[in-house]
Amino acid sequence: MNNKSEELIEKAEGAVVNSIAETMDLYGITPSTGRLFARMYFKHKPMTLDDMKDDLGMSKPSMSIAVRNLQEISIVQKVWQKGSRKDSFIAEKNFFKYFSHFFGNKWEREAKLNLSAIDYAEGMLQQVIDDEKADEETIERAKVDYEQLEDYRKYCKWLERLADSIESGTIFDFLPVEEETSE
Repeated sequence: MNNKSEELIEKAEGAVVNSIAETMDLYGITPSTGRLFARMYFKHKPMTLDDMKDDLGMSKPSMSIAVRNLQEISIVQKVWQKGSRKDSFIAEKNFFKYFSHFFGNKWEREAKLNLSAIDYAEGMLQQVIDDEKADEETIERAKVDYEQLEDYRKYCKWLERLADSIESGTIFDFLPVEEETSE
């Protein structure tokens, strides 16, 4: 490959690496760890920690921590390489799979945690509403809170269905992945 072609590839990859690194905070990842993932994304074979250290100029302990963080969110996987005793890693190339796993789990957790809190809170509010000794103002406040929680429940139930549709893949029936061509 000639130098101009190599330079253009490096420039193209660099632009995407920078944008991925800047947006990885959405996933709770620092820009330097995001940069590692993005560099791995453009590698077409697994990388060892030494490969990563050489590629990014970071220390091996820093690479190890970054890889562990990326593994925790399932965007990097450890792979076995015949003839090598070193751990090797590869970046997830399927962003739809990663998105589905990451956000599906987060949204499912949010929905379940909040639905549990809503059930608990509504039980207490119902006691206030049913309390013959409570004054009218207190009962009215409990009723308003209860109604608000019912609206919040609708959102949480919707979020649960969204997470389920992502996990099952049915989201793509409603919002298909379109093959777009560059213009």
